[in-house]
Parts: sequence; structure tokens; C-alpha cells
Amino acid sequence: MSLENLSPANGSTHSKKRVGRGQGSGNGKTAGKGHKGQRARSGYKEKRGFEGGQQPLQRRLPKIGFTSKVEKPVAVNVDKIAKVKELGELTVAAMIEANIVPNKTKRVKLIGSGAKELAGNIKDDNITTSGK
Repeated sequence: MSLENLSPANGSTHSKKRVGRGQGSGNGKTAGKGHKGQRARSGYKEKRGFEGGQQPLQRRLPKIGFTSKVEKPVAVNVDKIAKVKELGELTVAAMIEANIVPNKTKRVKLIGSGAKELAGNIKDDNITTSGK
């Protein structure tokens, strides 16, 4: 492979169009920019998303896109689920074993009027109660 002929193939390139060089060129006077207006001016640059003064789409739509990475605890109502009171020591593993919470549960929050009474049985840092 030789690097001697690096010129483009015949007919594949065109000379640059020279605008604003008289009426005879077909692109004189306004140089293809039409008459007046914002786009006809020198230095014109349209901002991204600009819609001619109409409220842009990205501002018309509601803001979305943040999801907290902190996993929410599974709420367990002690008044409705009697199995919780039957467990001696309250740990997440024990609650998963007793089918009180789903298998992938990492944090549990005990709610209901009987939650405060069970605070002494909690042996896991990942279990909290609604009461102080």
C-alpha cells in the first residue's frame, strides 16, 4: 500500500460556495439569510432547546429523575401480625424465617400501638420502632 496518492476521487468534492459576492452568483445581497430577523444577524447562535420564545419543552415538563439510594425499611404492624410477639429475639433473620417479611429485606420498622412494648426484644440494629 503506497501513500503517494492521498487526493480524493474525481467528482467526490466540490468547491466551497462563496456567498454574498454579487447578484450574478445567485447568492448575493442577503447571502442566503433572507431579510432581517434574528437569524440574519452576524454572530447569531440559537441556544439549545430554544423554541422562538415559546416555553421550551424541557421547561414545560415536570422535573423527574432523582431516586434515593437509601433502602426504605419494611413496615410491620405488630397489632395485625401476631407472629412478631411470639418471637423471643427480634432480628431481621428471625423475621425472614418466620415469613413475616420478604427474603431480601435488610431493614424493618415496627409500627402500631404494641411496637413500643417490643423495643426490649430487639437484638438487631436494622430493626426500629415507631415509638421513642
